[in-house]
Amino acid sequence: MARRSPPLNVFPRECEMTKLWKNGGFAADVFVAVDDATPLPVATPVIVTLKRWREARAEVLALAVPVGLAADVTAALDPASDELGRLALIVIPFQKFTDGRGYSLARRLRDEFGFRGEIRATGEVLIDQLPLMLRCGFDSFVISHGPTLRALAAGQTSQVPEVYQTAAYGRARTTLRFATRPKLAAAE
Repeated sequence: MARRSPPLNVFPRECEMTKLWKNGGFAADVFVAVDDATPLPVATPVIVTLKRWREARAEVLALAVPVGLAADVTAALDPASDELGRLALIVIPFQKFTDGRGYSLARRLRDEFGFRGEIRATGEVLIDQLPLMLRCGFDSFVISHGPTLRALAAGQTSQVPEVYQTAAYGRARTTLRFATRPKLAAAE
């Protein structure tokens, strides 16, 4: 009987720290995430869950600080009843880097809902994803992947040189020139 090797850890904890990356560099995060049971901090920008936002919106808004929403990619957001326009930030988690639902949610927030605040990706965010996330409307990223942190610190970023669709960059929708499709060589 062949012995099975242990599963490969795709995300080794080389670096236990996380950093916020936005506007092409690392930045201080002024927001504090609070769960549903934690008292809201005073005079500090907060990130609350969708449940807390829906149940205690008046209490959260009474703080008179910027408010962020920790979105759930499986929950249905309603721009009117959820008052998304009152939010400064929406945080979209990526439980796995292969899960594309966060991209779709960011694009819907920009295109369908007209959200103009900051959209932040958290979780398994890798350097190769950053240009694609930027094209979908993300503004900032919480990075914990060691190789990605090192590459960004060294000024290395990924590029997507050829595109076929328009992009939503941050707070303004941008239409890039459409790339031409490569021509196939004629069969001889």
